[in-house]
Amino acid sequence: MLLQLQVTNSPFTAEQAELLNKLLPTLTEAQVNWLGGYLAFYRAGNVGAAVSELAVSQVLEAPVLAAAPAAAVVPQGPREATILFGSQTGNSQRLAGRLADKLKGEGFEVTLSAMNKYKTNNLKKAGYLFIVVSTHGEGDPPDNALSLHELLNSKRAPKLDGLKFSVLALGDTSYEFFCKTGQDFDTRLAELGAERIVDRVDCDVDFEEAAAGWIASVNGAVSVAATSVSQQGVANVASVAASAAVESEYSRTNPFLAEVLENLNLNGKGSDRETRHLELSLEGSGLTYAPGDAVGVYPQNDPTLVDELISFLKWNPQESVVIGKAGETSTLREALLHHYEITVLTKPLLEKAAAFSENGKLADLLKPEHKEELKAYANGRDLLDLLRDYGPWTFAVGDIAGLLRKLPPRLYSIASSVNAHPEEVHLTIRKVEYEAHGRARKGVCSVYTSERLEPGDKLPIFIQSNPNFKPPIDPDTPVIMVGPGTGVAPFRAFLEDREESGAAGQTWLFYGDRHFVTDFLYQTDWQRMLNDGVLTKLDVAFSRDSDEKVYVQHRMLEHGEELYKWLQNGAHVYVCGDEKHMAHDVQSALLTIIAQYGGKSAEAAAAYLAELQEQGRYQRDVY
Repeated sequence: MLLQLQVTNSPFTAEQAELLNKLLPTLTEAQVNWLGGYLAFYRAGNVGAAVSELAVSQVLEAPVLAAAPAAAVVPQGPREATILFGSQTGNSQRLAGRLADKLKGEGFEVTLSAMNKYKTNNLKKAGYLFIVVSTHGEGDPPDNALSLHELLNSKRAPKLDGLKFSVLALGDTSYEFFCKTGQDFDTRLAELGAERIVDRVDCDVDFEEAAAGWIASVNGAVSVAATSVSQQGVANVASVAASAAVESEYSRTNPFLAEVLENLNLNGKGSDRETRHLELSLEGSGLTYAPGDAVGVYPQNDPTLVDELISFLKWNPQESVVIGKAGETSTLREALLHHYEITVLTKPLLEKAAAFSENGKLADLLKPEHKEELKAYANGRDLLDLLRDYGPWTFAVGDIAGLLRKLPPRLYSIASSVNAHPEEVHLTIRKVEYEAHGRARKGVCSVYTSERLEPGDKLPIFIQSNPNFKPPIDPDTPVIMVGPGTGVAPFRAFLEDREESGAAGQTWLFYGDRHFVTDFLYQTDWQRMLNDGVLTKLDVAFSRDSDEKVYVQHRMLEHGEELYKWLQNGAHVYVCGDEKHMAHDVQSALLTIIAQYGGKSAEAAAAYLAELQEQGRYQRDVY
């Protein structure tokens, strides 16, 4: 993460440090790399008209072009590589950046770009094309992949004979359409005539090892196809880029044990909801963050569920089991508490389990003609249900490592500004509890943090940068924020940051929940910010306080004329929260407002909103 520059720890003036601290946290890894290369040329006195022109075009168009190697011999294969990413939370973007670094090290001229920022008429001359893309919602492309996905699957798609490509797909096997977007790109590129040089890799939530293998395979494939190139220029770029940022030693694969400072229930007495405000210490970690980023939390499984599983299988809780690829071991109970997922049934899990079941009904359920029955069974059930429903079983304790996937971290939008709370990070987590299939069910992380986490305890975390959900750089830009429930968390960070910096741009928050009296999260913060002028407008919707349910999209429609004026005046729109219902309803409201008050047809309104998205003026963090 980026170090906060001060007059005392840098050669910059106070004004320069302030400007850099506003800019640097907003930069993607690709932009940092490009800037490193530009500064390397600048320092050498080689910045001429061509480089200046490139700088302007890159800032406007967003793709990142690596500095050309100092000297090259005639290659046997293409020397250019284009890496396009489609990313909602930033994982695909970071992995694309890693591949870019590898290929630059081989002397390649690399274009790294978000899919929606790439000039698609360059596809035919891309040489190598590498796609890194996640799947969002129910098999949908992430927001910044929509336009390219639509183009390639339309009649306007170009023929791509001679193009060499490979795809890395990110997804979650607990969803029916696992890695569908990556699969779509992989299939379509081949149909358009491109040559697949490395097979597509589909990554589950524990993606690091599989992604590293794909990157190595791609690097090996292009290295075989091309001759060596002098890497002095690239090395200079890499060294300058590396010096531009100070990285913490803590990451997704090496989480920081953050001390819990506060764990408060934000809901009032009598509420049927429980929402925790968690304050964590980052002291000594070197971790920092920017508004819009998230924290990854490694939770613990419910001890009661773990004990029920062990009891059902009649296993010894102290027996040793493998928990890591390098052969690390733990007791069975500790492994089920901390390392393995036991609350979600995925198709791969059921397929593996079928080999150990002496009950033929499980194998029958997995047949293609029973697809809908399988989906219905997996929904809302866990490992204990599976064990009870399809025994007897033949597996032993040693089979656990091959059967269960790792317990994935949970991501939560950061609800604080590091400038307002130095060396702290705040989270907003709603407790999940419900009944399903005759048993009480509990959210793994939300119940852990609400019931078993006390101040003074340590929580393993990492910072997840999200370059696709960032407030505008210009502090005078108006901002519209839509965040019902815990979706309001990042907007507390946005507004705290603006409060600290003295940003003058107007701000408008739409917030909703069930009851005004008991469920108005961060009410005192919003009231203070309204009084101080940090928050210009606040419109709320409490769905259970009236006979007719009112939601945030209804408040938006009520203020449609003014909202459209804000859009015309350059406002950025941010939406955070539920993807299945709220995000779609809010987008529908925006389209209605644009059509009605902009005098546009439905098609023109959709194009207007798509253009806002292309410009980074309509950003969503939905789940």
